[in-house]
Amino acid sequence: MPPPFARDLVRFAIVAAGVVAIGSMFINQPVPVAEIANSTNQTALEDSNAPSTTIVPEPSDYRQDDYRKPVPATLKGATVLDAAQALDLWSSNTAIFIDVYPRPPKPANLPAGTLWRDPSHQSIEHAKWLPNVGYGVLSTAVDSYFRNTLMKLTQADMAKPIVFFCVRNCWMSWNSAKRALAYGFTRVYWFPDGTDAWQEIGQLVLDVQPEK
Repeated sequence: MPPPFARDLVRFAIVAAGVVAIGSMFINQPVPVAEIANSTNQTALEDSNAPSTTIVPEPSDYRQDDYRKPVPATLKGATVLDAAQALDLWSSNTAIFIDVYPRPPKPANLPAGTLWRDPSHQSIEHAKWLPNVGYGVLSTAVDSYFRNTLMKLTQADMAKPIVFFCVRNCWMSWNSAKRALAYGFTRVYWFPDGTDAWQEIGQLVLDVQPEK
């Protein structure tokens, strides 16, 4: 039998893996056991946020799985921004920045008396957080929320510049920008490296709440 200290380390590793799994962006899918184990490797976590050298072809439809994978360099109909270009647009105060980072739902069937606190999220200053609108398939309710909120934020100006972002290697920002184009918005920008690149150029992120 391993000494008490070794047993404590094993328990800590199991708990840490569970926390990482809960915080995974794949919130609408089960997390494979192998993925949970790998998520405890700090190098693997850093690599998921590193710029990708993989050439990814632009699909014809929305991405519907594996949302934290390398993304294409293009989005037909949209303008792709790097961090410096995003900062220039943000500084001009002419565009609406839309953060589509997902928000884990409250787990069903929590034991009575369990205190649930929604996870906090930090984003670009003045950005609007519209969680869960970047999935490949949206429910009628989420689709209406996305479309109606964009109409409200732009005051129904279909030519208003809109910048969509998430974190690096996040297909949800690609999906949401593509969907905005399908809604009829004509000046859509996609900032694929999102808050990771924003902080890398020395800009701050602040706590935000979902847009209602």
